[in-house]
Amino acid sequence: MQVPSQAETIKASFNAVVYDVLSKTYTMVIDSMPGSVSRVLGLIPARGGSKGVPGKNIRLLCGKPLLQYTAEAALAASLLSQVILSTENKEIAEVGARCGLEVPFMRPSELAEDETPMLPVVQHAVRWMESRGERFDAICLLQPTNPMRRAEHIDDCIRLLENTEADAVVTILPVPAEHNPHWVYFPNESGLLSLSTGEAAPIPRRQELPVAYHREGSVYVTRRDVLMDRNSFYGERLAGYLINSESSVNIDRPQDWQRAEELLAFA
Repeated sequence: MQVPSQAETIKASFNAVVYDVLSKTYTMVIDSMPGSVSRVLGLIPARGGSKGVPGKNIRLLCGKPLLQYTAEAALAASLLSQVILSTENKEIAEVGARCGLEVPFMRPSELAEDETPMLPVVQHAVRWMESRGERFDAICLLQPTNPMRRAEHIDDCIRLLENTEADAVVTILPVPAEHNPHWVYFPNESGLLSLSTGEAAPIPRRQELPVAYHREGSVYVTRRDVLMDRNSFYGERLAGYLINSESSVNIDRPQDWQRAEELLAFA
């Protein structure tokens, strides 16, 4: 299932506010006043048609269904008002319910295909909840493929959304120097290369490269109106929450599953 594009995230990251989970400090803080979000919906999307790791959402990882790790973190987060599961799969729904998640609806099958973008999945859940009188200030997207995410990461991201008055917050990781946009080239129709930044020449020394980030994927928190009215996970004011790369994994391939087992064994 598709998530917001990397190009959009990289572009937004240059204007991001960054919160470092290790030092508990802000950097690149922009002018803003706190924007309260009193009700935040935690949404866990889990479909049944995984291809890279078949059945991964309910496959046992170190003795627990993969889905359970995200459920436990979400339910332990103090700033989520409600946590629900969106799935089209009855077996996943049953496992989610046993993990303590609410399963208020079954997702339509047309929103659970391989190429289904994440945005309409989240919007469907929000519309369903609002049709039952439940309205939220922000939505926290928690994909079950990130089992190392903790409740404190979720709460810190929500606090960052409030404290910076950003449109959205995403967890991020530093971009390695060799992948920095100032050193990345795109080919044109003739096969000739140009820098992704549009500059004529690359920055010569690694030490001179500006810090860049890419999305880590474990937490997305977006204000409701940005998500529903502007059809965006990011909006125009994006804040980043820096995660420790040594304890981050996004399970998409068998080797990711192996890394998750190794990380959890030493957690």
